[in-house]
Amino acid sequence: MNCNVITIGDEILIGQIVDTNSATIARMLGEIGVRVERRLTVGDSGEEIASAVTEAMRRAPLVIITGGLGPTKDDITKTTLTQLFDSRLVRHEPTYRAVEQMMKAKGIEFNELNQGQALVPECCEVLTNRNGTAPGMWLEKEGSVVVSLPGVPFEMEALMCEEVIPKVKEHFALRSVVHRTMITFGLAESMLAERIAEWEDALPEWLHLAYLPSPRQLRLRLSAYDVSAEMAEAEMERRFKELETILGSYFVGYGEESVAGVVARMLVERGATLACAESCTGGALSSRFTAEAGASAYFKGSVVSYSNDVKINLLGVRAEDISEYGAVSQQVAEQMAVGVRRVCGADYAIATTGIAGPDGGTPAKPVGTVWIAVATPEGVTSQLYRGGKLRSVNIERSSTAAINMLRLVIAK
Repeated sequence: MNCNVITIGDEILIGQIVDTNSATIARMLGEIGVRVERRLTVGDSGEEIASAVTEAMRRAPLVIITGGLGPTKDDITKTTLTQLFDSRLVRHEPTYRAVEQMMKAKGIEFNELNQGQALVPECCEVLTNRNGTAPGMWLEKEGSVVVSLPGVPFEMEALMCEEVIPKVKEHFALRSVVHRTMITFGLAESMLAERIAEWEDALPEWLHLAYLPSPRQLRLRLSAYDVSAEMAEAEMERRFKELETILGSYFVGYGEESVAGVVARMLVERGATLACAESCTGGALSSRFTAEAGASAYFKGSVVSYSNDVKINLLGVRAEDISEYGAVSQQVAEQMAVGVRRVCGADYAIATTGIAGPDGGTPAKPVGTVWIAVATPEGVTSQLYRGGKLRSVNIERSSTAAINMLRLVIAK
């Protein structure tokens, strides 16, 4: 079954914000066998919204809209849909009471604009928004379903999980679909494809492989359509077990796992602790660990030693080594790791020092040069990472490389 997704807002069209909602919706629908055929963005114009929704209803039995449900005058999705469905706005009492309580709890006046959030088309089924003031709406007309959701990403995603996905599964006859994803790190897409080519060629015709690269990891997704879930899951399990052997240390985990999450679990299982010393990554490395729930069980702290003074005075890096080898060097990275491990009293420590860019590179040490070191109770190891010219990508990838180095050290 096909679906059209429409995102609404001038702020998306002019690039003030990036549309992540349609990608999230497409991923969630794909997991239940619904294919997003088209994604479209329109501005805050009633005429444009009405035209886009009408065309989408002609193309697909399911249309999902996000945005334009706020309390201000530029949020006109609700009134446009009311007119399009030949309905009228009525007050939804449960939403009215919920918004009133939410405003009271936040110390915000429950004024006419906030009260207006409880107005919905009389013909719609209200989808309860537990995280915001704008309810979702489920509307049906001439065999088509139109779902309108708030544009705030975490509100939209919660409504998709709690309300929309269950109703779509109940309302439509969906084809069987099974997905499973493996997480890898350390091989470029082309190198990975070459390594697993024979394994990929041996897959049955009904099992489809997709490569999903990102700076943090490279995911491999197997998908099966229109076969029994039991058969698909058993075959995926067998094929991925074969792949684990082929990939060896490049295999990280499955599903929503990340390199940082795997390392966190390894540390907790060992009752071990971690500290970080960062120069070029500027705290990005530490934030990856503190973003994991339960980080206080293993993460001791970090030092963002951006200046040489901090490297020397706080971490104990030898000034003469900085003079002789430079701040971006194996010697400095290793001393940073040893120093922060000592300062924080941790079992393990990671250190990064490099040239993130776009400036600061030399012929000997071009932009993207990063030294990574890991200190353990047994000693310290280090490796050179070479990235590209983009600062943000260098920070992201070298942070992941540093975490992965710790994973390999712990796993020996």
